[in-house]
This record gives sequence, C-alpha cells and structure tokens, in this order.
Amino acid sequence: MTNSDLYLFYHGLLLPKIVHNEDSLKYFESFQAQDDDVIVVTYPKSGTTWMQEILPLLLNGGDFTPVLTIPNWDRVPWLEESRTAQVIDKLSAPRAFVTHMHYRLMPSSFFSSKAKVIYVSRNPKDVLVSSFHFHQMASFLHDPGTFEEFTDKFLSGNVFFGKWTDHVKSWRNTDLGDRILYITYEEMIQDLHGVLERISFFLGKHLSKDTLKRVTEHCEFKTMTQNKMSNYTLVPQTVMDTQKSPFLRKGIVGDWKNHFSSELESKFNAAIFEELKGTGITFPWDEEHK
Repeated sequence: MTNSDLYLFYHGLLLPKIVHNEDSLKYFESFQAQDDDVIVVTYPKSGTTWMQEILPLLLNGGDFTPVLTIPNWDRVPWLEESRTAQVIDKLSAPRAFVTHMHYRLMPSSFFSSKAKVIYVSRNPKDVLVSSFHFHQMASFLHDPGTFEEFTDKFLSGNVFFGKWTDHVKSWRNTDLGDRILYITYEEMIQDLHGVLERISFFLGKHLSKDTLKRVTEHCEFKTMTQNKMSNYTLVPQTVMDTQKSPFLRKGIVGDWKNHFSSELESKFNAAIFEELKGTGITFPWDEEHK
C-alpha cells in the first residue's frame, strides 16, 4: 500500500489512518487543556507505553486498579487520536495524556494553561531499531524494507511523525519554563526508582517510600509485559502480529549494536549531528562518540 493509503498528511507529518482522522485532529486542535493536566510527550518508540503505566500510579497515590483494569490507550489517551473524544469524560482530575505531536502543533489552550509536560527522549539508534520491528508487526504501517532502507526513511522523516531531530528540537528551548520535565529512556532503565521520585516531585505528589517501591516494582519492564492492559495483546493479530514481534519487545538500552554496521552507524551519527548542530542540545548517549 502507498503512504496515502496508510497515512493522513497533517502539517507535513504522516499520521496512521487507523487511529487518526479529520474529526480526531479537529478535536485535538480544539482540546481544552486544564491547569492540572499532565501531558507526556514522546517521539514514537521512546517509552510512551511505559509512561502510560507510570503516570496513573503516581497521580492516584499508588492505586493499581486503573492499570490492571483499563487499557492504557483509554486510561492515558493520545490527544490526537480518535479514542480521546470517546473517553475524556471518564477521566478524573488530574488527567493524564500522551502525544507525539510537535510543540508548534499543540492546541492553543495548552499554551495558555498551566498543564505540565514530561518529555521523554531515547537514543535515536534504539528508537530506529524499535520502530523497524514495530513496522514489521503493525499492518497499519508501511513495510520497512531492509534495515538500511528503513534507516534512510527514518533520517529523511518519511516515517510517522516525521524526523526524530525535528521532534526533539521542537520541544527544547520552549517558553514552558518549569512546566516541563526532561527525562530519558536510558535513565528509566538505569534507575527507575530515582526517575519516579523526580516525576513525583515535579507533579507535587508525595508517595510513601513503600508505595513508591511497589509502584517501581510494578513498572519494571518485565512486569509490565505481563499486564494485558498494557502489552497490546488485546489488539487483534490482524492489526498487530505478535508472531512477528511482541509490541513490548526488549525494553533494553543498546540493542542498536545488534543491527548497525560500523558504516551505517557512522552515516547515522553524522546525519543526526548535522541536524542538531548549533542547537546546544546534547544527550547522555552523545558521550559514546567523544
């Protein structure tokens, strides 16, 4: 199938038609943000599902009921997807949402509100690998081709939600001040408990040591893969073929080393460096190249 069969074009971005349509995007544009909303922003395959598990637990004092009884796409819905209009009236304050949208495309009410943002970034090489496997198992995305071919598509932005570099640049140097918290997927892998403490402080939620310990244990990747409300096994095989790849695949740092040749890594690093040159944006994984 062609891109036009699978995707909508929205301000230059490819959005999968299976969960986006003209009505959902109009709803997104007119969305009324509340001051106590919490919005997780990610580029696809950067820890979105993980944060959909974490946020409800931190916001409701460690009550496990929502994460064990409500699918993640309903308990922490995407602002731009069609489900939001159907479930938003069921959400209690403080509401939690996720989005893959660029900063400049956020609804106007977001900018005038006091809603808080948690921006999660991930090493783009691992993002690419995760996205490559996702394209292989998701029938609503284009065939990725070979890994080298998909790398070219990724670097050129011919993937859903565009270039990784455009996304991270759009959410840096914003006017949000202390309304935004930046964390990385790698930090979550290295010290999940510490990251949850930071997020709790940012949200003004003070959980007991015991509660935070239980939340941390539940949100470990291996535990989350067993939660049918979070692992996407509720989705029909015709939509996501878990025989090809599980949705929650490995949850590790550095899997890119099993996929990149040295030549492809050099090409990839050079392209990302060129895109970020002069922005002042740096990441922990940049130390690998010094």
